[in-house]
Amino acid sequence: MDYSAISHDPEHPVEASPWGSPRADRTTFSATNSDIPSSPLPGHDRAAEDEGRGEVAPQSPDLSAQLQSAQLGDPDYTEGQPSIAAQSPSADHQRSQLPARYQTSMRQPSRPAAPAYKIQAKITGLERTGKKDPILRFDVHTNIPKFRTTQYRDVRRTHAEFTKLADHLLSANPEALVPAVPPPVTPAGAGTDEDEARVKASMQRWMNAVLSNEILIQDEEMVLFVESDFGYSPVVRMKQPATGVRRKMLKQFAPPPDDTPELQSARPTVKMFYLGSMDTSHKVDRVVKGRRGLGLAEGDFGVKLGQMSVQETHPGLATAYRKLGKVIQTVGDYHAVQATAEATTLGEPLSYHSGDAFIVKETLTNRHILLRDLLQAQQSTRSKRAAADRLKVSSSVRSDKVDEAINALQDAENHEEYLTKRTQRVTANLLQEKRRWFDRTTNDLIFSLREYTLRQIDAERRTLATLESVRPDIRAIDASGGLSRLGRESHPAQRRPNITSSQGPKGDSWSGVPRRTDSMGRSMSGSFAAPLLNVEEGEESGKGRVRSTSKVDSIVEDDDDRLDARNAASRLATSTF
Repeated sequence: MDYSAISHDPEHPVEASPWGSPRADRTTFSATNSDIPSSPLPGHDRAAEDEGRGEVAPQSPDLSAQLQSAQLGDPDYTEGQPSIAAQSPSADHQRSQLPARYQTSMRQPSRPAAPAYKIQAKITGLERTGKKDPILRFDVHTNIPKFRTTQYRDVRRTHAEFTKLADHLLSANPEALVPAVPPPVTPAGAGTDEDEARVKASMQRWMNAVLSNEILIQDEEMVLFVESDFGYSPVVRMKQPATGVRRKMLKQFAPPPDDTPELQSARPTVKMFYLGSMDTSHKVDRVVKGRRGLGLAEGDFGVKLGQMSVQETHPGLATAYRKLGKVIQTVGDYHAVQATAEATTLGEPLSYHSGDAFIVKETLTNRHILLRDLLQAQQSTRSKRAAADRLKVSSSVRSDKVDEAINALQDAENHEEYLTKRTQRVTANLLQEKRRWFDRTTNDLIFSLREYTLRQIDAERRTLATLESVRPDIRAIDASGGLSRLGRESHPAQRRPNITSSQGPKGDSWSGVPRRTDSMGRSMSGSFAAPLLNVEEGEESGKGRVRSTSKVDSIVEDDDDRLDARNAASRLATSTF
C-alpha cells in the first residue's frame, strides 16, 4: 500500500515529520546530491497521486529537460503543465549553450548557515565540608554534537578538578589564553556569605571566559569534564613544549625575530604587569597586616582607657574616659573590618591577576619557542637541500645515498610546512586572544578598584561618625569646653549647645556648624585655581573679597586657597568645633 498519497492529501495537509519513514521515490539516505533540492520536484506529488488513483500520467518525451527546468526554477514552468515538451526548443538550446560553471552555480541551492556551536554553564551552588576542597554545582546547556544530550543538570565538580581541566587546556591549546582558576577561598573567611558569593561569582566569570572561547570548547576533555559521572581526571596528559632547565635556558636568549609587532610588544607589557601586580599585592598584604595590628592596639588602648574612669575623681572626666574608651574599642573593630575589606577587594584581585598575567606570559613564551623551532626547521631544510644539490653535481653517485638524501629533504620540508602552518595559526589566534585578555583584565581591575574605593569611603565615614559621637562628652568635662580647647589661644564667647554629625543618610554633609565669614571665599582648592582678587576694591569695601573682571590674566593660584599641609593645619587650628 502506498502511503504517499495520504501524506499529500489536500484535505488533510500535514507537515513533513523528521521521524517519518522514507518515501518510495527515495533510493537511499546516503546518496544525496547537492545539486538537487531537498524538497520534491514540482509535479512529482501530482504524479504520485495519479498513480495512487490508478491513473497513469502521460510520459514526458524529454525527461532531462523537465528535470533541468525544475532545478533551474524556470518561471514558465508550473505544476499544472502536463509536460515540458511544449516549451520552445530555442530556450532549451540557449540554456544548453551556457557554460558548465554557470549552470552549476544556478543549480546549486542556497545552503543554510552553519549552526553556531556554543556551550553555557551556570553555577548554582557551592558546598563546603570543613577544610576540604569545595564542591561546585552547575548546569550546562550546549548544542555541540559531541555531547550526548543538550542539557546537564546539577553537575558536581571539585575545585581541584577545575584546576586539572585548566592545566590540560593550557598545555593542549598553545593558541589560546586560558584564564587562571580563581582561589577556592577568599580573605572574607570560609563559610561567610560574602566568601560564598565571591567564589561563585569568580568561578562563573572563569567558566564564561573558557566556554566563550571557540578553540577551548572543541577540546575533547570538555566533553569528559561535563559527562563524567564519578569525578574527572584528564585522559590525555600533555606537557609544555619546554620545561625545567631547558625553558630557563631559552628565556636567557634574546627573543627570535617576530613579524607581528603587536605580540612582540605584548610580552614585555604583560611581564611588567605581572611583576607590578604581584609587588602591589604584597604591599597591600603588609598594609592589611598593619591595619589589623592597629585595630588590636586600639582595642587594648580602649580597654585601658575605660579602666581609668574607675580611679578618676572628677565626674566629667570619668564619664569622658569611659565613653572615649568604648569609642576607641569600636574604632579598633572598624579598622579590623576595614583590613579584611582591603584584602578582599584589592589584595586578592591583584594576586589573581598576577597569576593570570603569568599564564599569559608563559603562553607567549611558548610561541617564542615555536618560532625558534621553525627557524631551526628552516635551517635544517636548507642544509638538506644543499646536500642534495651536492649529490647532483657529484661524479660518483650511489643510489642509496640519493634515496637517503631525498627522504631527508622531504621529511625536513614536511616538518617545516607543519611548523609554518602551526605558527601562523597560533599567531592569528593569539592576536585575538590578547585583545580580549586586555579588555577583560581592564574591566576586572576597574571593577575591583571601584569596589575598593566604595568600601574605603564607607569605612572612613563609619569611623568618623563614631569619633564624632564622643564630642559632647569631651566638651562636657567642665564649663570651659573640656579638652576641645586644649592648646587653643582664643576661647569662644558662647559654646554651641548642640553639635550635629557630619555623616548623615545622604552622605557627607560637612555643614553641621555654620562656617565662619572669613572662610566663605575659600571654596576652591586642590587642582582648581582661585581667580585673583581685586585687592584695592577689597580694602575699600571691607565687606569681603571681590573677584576680578579679567579672565585669563586673573587666574592665578592664591596662597590662601591652595590646599597643602600648612593651610590644612592652619584651618584645623583656627576652626571652632
